[in-house]
Amino acid sequence: MERGVTPLPEKRRRRRGLALLVFAVLLLVVIVAVVVGVTVRRNAHPLKPTFIARCEAFKGYDCAKIWGVFEQAYVGRDPCEVPVEAYDPLIAAVPFKPACNRLMFWSKTKDVVHDFTEKRDCFVTVEETLLGSVLDGLTWCGKKGSRETFTTDCPGWSDCVNNTVRSFWNRVSAAFADDACGDVSAMLNGSIATPFHPASVFASIEVKRFHFPKVKSLKVVLVTQKNSVTNCTNASLKDLQKELDQRITYNCKEVTEARLQECSSHPETPCGSCW
Repeated sequence: MERGVTPLPEKRRRRRGLALLVFAVLLLVVIVAVVVGVTVRRNAHPLKPTFIARCEAFKGYDCAKIWGVFEQAYVGRDPCEVPVEAYDPLIAAVPFKPACNRLMFWSKTKDVVHDFTEKRDCFVTVEETLLGSVLDGLTWCGKKGSRETFTTDCPGWSDCVNNTVRSFWNRVSAAFADDACGDVSAMLNGSIATPFHPASVFASIEVKRFHFPKVKSLKVVLVTQKNSVTNCTNASLKDLQKELDQRITYNCKEVTEARLQECSSHPETPCGSCW
């Protein structure tokens, strides 16, 4: 046998081994592609399962139908071109239930107020209604030419006026305020210089919708800390009094966060006595 010449059977074995290796690699690529494809399809609408699950915590609603009305507000639109009116059909589909004397508004006190309302069944915030609950803390938007819902690469609250999320919260906050009746409460932040800031949702939207005689009084609970810089004589709270319908009774009470935490931990204590 000449030097360097491989016997024919050995060449065939090498070719067969190479073919098997190529086949294995191709099979692995196909499996990975299938897994990725299934994952992508499952995550095509990552917001929907969360929306539906939160909605179903409220009994007696057709959550699939509500989702359909909701997505019509923004799907296929530029995420900076979704006006508040786009959510009108959603508000009409899920009207708020009257809760006179129990509505609680807030500004810059979200964690404090929700810690209190979750432990004490005395007040209701917009985030505890069906529409507020299903979307609290979430981000969503559509894109022109697409029928999908996106949860990434969406404009932030301050990126544009008519962005998808901002318009929703402005619209649902307006509807919540329209439902206010009787005695209304609001928790504001005593640790900032302007607890009633004109750019806040509470100042720019909600207070403007309180009208006598439907709303009889507004009690401001000014949440304070040891280092708080504000009290009930703050200039911005004077502005609140001027902004408010003058026939509505106004009252402000400074309450420490520690007091609220203590009171919320004792369900036998009437909520009104917490401040």
